[in-house]
Order: sequence, then C-alpha cells, then structure tokens
Amino acid sequence: MKASAFVYPWDVNGDPEAGDRVARLGVQQATLASAYHSTRALTPRHPRHRIVTAEHAAVLYPPDDRWQGRELRPYPAGDWAPGDAFGEAAAALADAGLEVHTWVVLAHNSRLGADHPDTSVVNAYGDRYPWAPCIAQPATRAYLVDLAAEAAVRPGARGTELESLGWYGLAHLHAHDKTAGVGLGDAGQYLMSLCFCPTCREGYGEYGLDAEELATSVRAALAPVWQGAPSDGGWAGVGKLLGDTDATATRAWRDERARTLQETAVAAVRAAAPADFQVLLHADPESYHCGANVGVDPGHILSVADGVVVPCTAGTGLLTPFAEQGRDGAVLAANFTVVSGMGGRPGSLAADAERARGLGATELRLYHAGLASEGDLAEVRGALAGG
Repeated sequence: MKASAFVYPWDVNGDPEAGDRVARLGVQQATLASAYHSTRALTPRHPRHRIVTAEHAAVLYPPDDRWQGRELRPYPAGDWAPGDAFGEAAAALADAGLEVHTWVVLAHNSRLGADHPDTSVVNAYGDRYPWAPCIAQPATRAYLVDLAAEAAVRPGARGTELESLGWYGLAHLHAHDKTAGVGLGDAGQYLMSLCFCPTCREGYGEYGLDAEELATSVRAALAPVWQGAPSDGGWAGVGKLLGDTDATATRAWRDERARTLQETAVAAVRAAAPADFQVLLHADPESYHCGANVGVDPGHILSVADGVVVPCTAGTGLLTPFAEQGRDGAVLAANFTVVSGMGGRPGSLAADAERARGLGATELRLYHAGLASEGDLAEVRGALAGG
C-alpha cells in the first residue's frame, strides 16, 4: 500500500537531512502542514532546536490578496514558520523523491475565537469554545472555504488532506486540559458540543425546535451526568438523554451544515487546483461526532471527495462503514500513530497495516515522522520494508 508520513515545515527547514530521512522510511508521500493550529512540538533530530512552539493557528506560507479588507482572515505564522515555510519544506521533500500533499487544518482555531468571539460555538450553558468556529455561520463558512482553497493548492502539491472540515466541539487537546473529571461519553460530548449561537438558534427553529427550550432540555439531560450518573454511549444514548425527536432534529441541522460546507469547500479546492489533484478528508463515519476527524455520512463524503483518512490507532473498525460503500477508486487511508510516546505502536505497524488492508484500506498514513524517536522510525522502516 502507498504510505505517507505527516510532517511539519519546521521538521524539514534548516535540517538538510530531513527529506532523505523521511524518504528512507519507505513512504512515497509526505503530507506537509500548510495551515495548522497552535501546538508545542518536539523536534528530536533537528540540528538547531528541540522544541517548536507554534503560538497560534496560522498559515505556513504568505497568504494572497483575497483576504484584503476581510474581517476574518488567516494569521501568518511567527518565527516558528517564517516566510514561505511550506514552500521551502515542500521543495526539500520533493528533491528527496517524495510526492507532497498539503495538510490543512480548518475549523480549529483558538486565535480566531479569541479575536472574534462571535464566531465560536456556544454551548447550552452560554460558554464559548474559542477553539471551535461555528461552521453554521455564513461569514465563518466563507472564511473556511477560501482558506481550504488557498492552503490546499500550494505550488508543487499533488493533493490535499483537509482536517476539521466540519463541527468541532467540547473535546480539544487543550494545554493543561482539566475536563476529564466527569465521564461524558459519546452522548454527553454531543450535548456539550451543540451550538447555541444566534445562527444555530435560528437553524434549530427551521427543524421545529425552540432554541431556548432545547437549551433547557440539554441542561436538564446533563444534570445527572454532572452528579456522576453514567452517560450511555452512541447515538441511542443521545436520544435517551434528549429525547429521540429533539435529538434527530438537532442532528439534521448539524448534518446539513456540515455536508454543504464540505461540498462547497471541496468544490473550491477543485476549482483552484490542477487536474488530477487529490482531495481527501480526515473523517469519522458517525456524522454526530466532532473533532479533527469530522463526523460524516460515508456514502455522501465519498461522492464528494476522492477519499478519506480514518483514525485507526485505537482499532481499524472505523474503516468498515467507508469500505462498505464500495466506491471504485476511492482512497481509504488508515491513519496510525507511530510515536510510541503518544500511544502509538510502531512495532505492530506491519500487522496493523495488514489488518487495515483486510478491511478495505488502500493506503497508510503515519503520524508523525517529525515527532517520532529514532527507535520508532526504525520500527516503521522495518514494517514498510516488509510490506
């Protein structure tokens, strides 16, 4: 199977050996970040640094003039990725014989939420989630579509992988996170991720819901959970907490907003891209799920994009709903963490990849070539050499 390793520009720029090191893993592609959220990243082999702190979400290239005069626009990176950091890294990776695809993070941006609070998801208690732009709002949707087109179609890129092209919610790998004290489960996470900004309040009305009554119902449904009562898992648990009618209506509103955003963004990328430019989404096959791997309807998304990147570190079962669609030529990329310190199992990559292949995976994604130790990379080289 074709394999690609995720890479940041700061893993490559300033390290003349980086491109060849990635290529020696046995991958054919590098998925290189062009727009990314804030992070603190280890660079264990870089000759100049060991820690890179990306202070806020940013584009890792010079944005063009489409943003002039617009209130919502991408932020340039600071000294962690100066100038055309993406372009410099992409050239080095291409020189090493790798096909370069962009890695674009979209609806995940704490700086945007801090500077423009009205763009954020608001929960039933009135708390804002600055890391989670509400994808129902027209101005936010326009921003995300243009960002997708610009950040995806960079010079030299042969394709893109769009992350967070859908709803983000409560779950967030936030610095010093202290939100795990109550086990919310899938159902509680969904209720805590429902948005009550003015746009979503109006949207619920289109599906027969009174937004204030809905917010009251959400708070009432969660009251036992805060006291320690277990939250039933899965979509059935949402219906049990909120009532099937209300739960179905909220999901209908959110699914429609996500589907149409995905359709519009992918179309914008295709319009800006050369022929044969591949467009994939990081995706989860349950449309009510939120996060970097956005919840989608498998049949719908495979009719829109060229394929999906599916999280498989915790198990390969999420591949099945996509494979069952049987769409000829669709890319089904199984994404495995290969950083042992982040819960990855590089030593079992060969067996995991074979299991994924048996469930319909056509490609592999390896997270993350820049963060992994030399021991982890040696395990990856061995696994790919045998496959």
